[in-house]
Amino acid sequence: MAEDRTELRSLADCVLLLSIAFPRDIGCVHDHRRVAKSLLSAFGKLSAAVDDELAGETEALVFGWAALPACSGMVRPAFVTSAVSAAALLGAQMAKRRIQAAEAEAVARSAVEEAEEDMDFNDPLANPKGPADPSGEDKVVVARLDMENSRLKEVLRPYESAINVALPLVKLPPLQHVREPLLREFPHAAEAIDTALIDLVSRTTLKFPALLCVGPPGGGKSRFARRIGELLNVYVGRTDGSGADGSAFGGTDRRWATSEPCLPFVTIARAHHANPIVLIDEIDKAATRRDYGRLWDSLLGFLERETALRYPDPCLRTTIDLGHVSYIATANSTKELPAQLLDRFRVLRFPLPQQEDLEALLPAVIGDLARERGLDPQWIGSLSSTETNAIAVNWGGGSIRRLKRIVELVVRERDARTIRH
Repeated sequence: MAEDRTELRSLADCVLLLSIAFPRDIGCVHDHRRVAKSLLSAFGKLSAAVDDELAGETEALVFGWAALPACSGMVRPAFVTSAVSAAALLGAQMAKRRIQAAEAEAVARSAVEEAEEDMDFNDPLANPKGPADPSGEDKVVVARLDMENSRLKEVLRPYESAINVALPLVKLPPLQHVREPLLREFPHAAEAIDTALIDLVSRTTLKFPALLCVGPPGGGKSRFARRIGELLNVYVGRTDGSGADGSAFGGTDRRWATSEPCLPFVTIARAHHANPIVLIDEIDKAATRRDYGRLWDSLLGFLERETALRYPDPCLRTTIDLGHVSYIATANSTKELPAQLLDRFRVLRFPLPQQEDLEALLPAVIGDLARERGLDPQWIGSLSSTETNAIAVNWGGGSIRRLKRIVELVVRERDARTIRH
């Protein structure tokens, strides 16, 4: 065990004790009750982010064990003496997680069925088969719709550029032209850079597996996602994981006044090409409540290519081809993320930079400061050796955000001295 904590030691005991025989004498009862106590305690601390199906199975084991005769009294108040009353109370406790799992599955199935019912699968416009332009294999029609309906035309006016149009797929530049600047700007993340680019080696157009950049705050994860998009010449549409929910990301039904297509399609419409990048910042901070659907659950259909190729958008009420969209998410930790979501991402470990990375980081930091001021980086100029040494002493490695603040203070002090003299 990595941590020496009482509850972890108890759970370690459970691993051995779960296989002990059913108690036939008083000597085994104590062991059985100790296991039940540890399991119930651990289950009570189970995170809401745990996969519903796994939580349901865990729940069945925990309460099933606690219901053994040897553990009598652990799962019901002392005043309950009737077997019927105890069974009803135990059943209600056991059902909670499994009911949640069943509800989530039913909601997801209902949404797909409802979307499919609204589609006319005999209408060729409702079934995109691939590129509309047979002469250009690097173009694809993302959405085919009959736009004669006046209300539909009004709702979809902002997205007309992506409907019934053969959109281009952005071709890849030479990968060394992407890798080299990334290594200069993120010298501390060479392994993450190579892992991100490895699947592009044999491709002509951009499409890589879903990437999850994981690391401490301030390591430059979000900036890395933006820069890889810029160097690959594609549009990057960003959404904040802490403020997004499933309905906003997956699209809202056309019957609602605030109806809007799914976020990947909106990103395509803004990009004017079919293979943009969708950046989900701080995905680990997403809400776990299901009022409007969890972002984590909504993402599953987009991250699987098979379902992304025919995604049933509730606003457009047709299947759309999102199979060329790439996804990058950032997180400080994977601890809260459900297993079925993690399984769809390739995890990139993004460490914090160290003191020896300072010289490589400074040009990018100065460039960002210049852009924020609306200036050309040449107006700020290079730092003197005295200024660089002062920054090194005060930074010492770690967060790039902190480094940026220190550089900003140094530049501001230099500007103040220039004005005074």
